[in-house]
Amino acid sequence: MPPLPAQLPIKPFTAPVGGEVVLPGSKSLTNRALLLAALCDEPVTLTGALFSDDTRLMAEALRRLGLGIETDEAAGAVRVGSRKNAFKDTARTQPVEVFVGLAGTAARFLTALCAAAPAGVYRIDGVPQMRRRPMRGLIEALRALGADIRCTGEEGFFPVEIRARGLRGSAVAIDARESSQMLSALLMVAPLAASRIDITLDGGVRWPFVEMTARLMGQFGQPSIERPAEDRLRVACGHRYQLPAAARGAYAVEPDATAASYFLALPLVTGGALTLPGLRSHEDGGLQGDTRFASVLARAGATLTATARGLAAAFDRGSPRRAVTENFNEFSDTFLTLAALAPLLDGATRITGIAHTRKQETDRVAGMARELTRLGQHVIETEDALEIHPRPLVSGQTVETYEDHRFAMSFAILGCHDLHGDGRPWLTIDNPACCAKTFPHFFDVLESLRP
Repeated sequence: MPPLPAQLPIKPFTAPVGGEVVLPGSKSLTNRALLLAALCDEPVTLTGALFSDDTRLMAEALRRLGLGIETDEAAGAVRVGSRKNAFKDTARTQPVEVFVGLAGTAARFLTALCAAAPAGVYRIDGVPQMRRRPMRGLIEALRALGADIRCTGEEGFFPVEIRARGLRGSAVAIDARESSQMLSALLMVAPLAASRIDITLDGGVRWPFVEMTARLMGQFGQPSIERPAEDRLRVACGHRYQLPAAARGAYAVEPDATAASYFLALPLVTGGALTLPGLRSHEDGGLQGDTRFASVLARAGATLTATARGLAAAFDRGSPRRAVTENFNEFSDTFLTLAALAPLLDGATRITGIAHTRKQETDRVAGMARELTRLGQHVIETEDALEIHPRPLVSGQTVETYEDHRFAMSFAILGCHDLHGDGRPWLTIDNPACCAKTFPHFFDVLESLRP
């Protein structure tokens, strides 16, 4: 595959799209499953796993911690094997240096894993931007459970040094309002504690990813997490992580529901129909809450159908595209997809519940407002919302991606709109290679769908 150029003009579709899109595995599930597989006594092979910057960083970090990790990218498989060298007492030699780049899942999950380890000294850091991403809630909760975590820069942020000695069980509070990954990290290591952990939420949390974590833990042999009150969770200790015997040591990772948002939206831009094999809605037993984005597209005018093959999206050219008002608090990774499509919708689109995305890869609210404004749209930005009033699109613009994969993919779908009616590119994506974070072959897949 040739490398992507620094700037990539998007060729519009001149005919309706059709066919199928085989999605990569879910990043969220791949990194969670890697962590849980590392905690199993027996080898585990993940099939359908995602290979991207974030998951490679997670796998390499586990290698650094002494796990045997074998990968077969062509087959989409990762084997988590030998644990004989994991979590040794490194204090007498050299601390283990762990690098997480800009991967929020790896950062939070590995911090919790190292804090729960029986021994060893671990130093975890990432790129400068990672040092600004929220960690305080998780760090403080782990400390309350006996972890020795030292912030070697600014308190509450990376880099950290962890002197592992295991976790004690007790009641603990956690503030996971800025990222549900912090609560998910705590839940996954809680069964390793010396006794039961009772968790109280200090403020709200985005539940779909927490529910995904809890259901995944159940698939890896943990009893159901109790929820005695709306703001309380209870996690038992002493149960081994293991796959059921019928699984034969293999776990299949679901297709990525967030990546699906781009291709579910594409027919709304170009007309036509696409099927995404293997993708199941949350209601049909899928683990990922981001499939809720399909209902948003349905309100905008697309037809969404659950088939035996997977989820399908269709749109007839000439049909109305309706503006949507939606609170994206619980599936916020997909808000950029709707925002990028808003110039094509009839009326003002209002997106709320997104204040926390200002502290993700970039300030996604401000960035989206800025790029849509450059494309000629009237955008009203508040701390927690965007209101987008369609105006004629301005041709010849280059969209800044802020090293954020979701900007690149969302605006690429808008660029498939045949603005001039003759297939001429009118929108360019800056730094399209940033998609490597979660979907390295996104632009190849998009290109393959051209009639």
